[in-house]
Amino acid sequence: MKHLLLFLLLFPGGLGQVNAQRVRLETDAGSILLELYADKAPISVANFLRYVDENRYDGSRFYRVVRRDNQPQNAVKIEVIQGGFEDDTTRQLPPIPQETTQKTGLKHRDGTLSLARTTPNSGTSEFFICINDQPELDFGGKRNPGGQGFAAFGRVVEGMDVVRRIQRGTTGPAEGQGQWLQKPVIIRSARRVN
Repeated sequence: MKHLLLFLLLFPGGLGQVNAQRVRLETDAGSILLELYADKAPISVANFLRYVDENRYDGSRFYRVVRRDNQPQNAVKIEVIQGGFEDDTTRQLPPIPQETTQKTGLKHRDGTLSLARTTPNSGTSEFFICINDQPELDFGGKRNPGGQGFAAFGRVVEGMDVVRRIQRGTTGPAEGQGQWLQKPVIIRSARRVN
């Protein structure tokens, strides 16, 4: 009940307005079309749409890319690109409850859109897109301690070529070291398309 109330606060129009919702990200690297799963992850979708509707993602960026070659400290390797505000907290909204993949039934597959976080229930503005299937990011996965995984809430339906191009970007300080792009990819706009 508490989660439903939070959802209604974040998105007063209710579930009917967000089912099968699509959002287009226009970036310096090209266009990415996202489809959101409001029926399975209503809180995460409502949170993302609030950032979109308030134009908070305009001028944000894809700044982190994780490849198999740039995470030597991690025993469990993943492949994602991460976007949002990085360290700019002035545009962030309060954290939301985490909708684990155990609750939603969603999985971190190739093209999955998911909410980035540090600890459980700390997700705000940062999001990531999976490159290839990433089961270790699901509930019970071994990427993070505690096994809670991350909150998948959508997928890329057009533009995976753009996502893969971003992931191949040069990271600093030298190629193959670090996960931060030397030249972040600007998200010019994020808009609903239906």
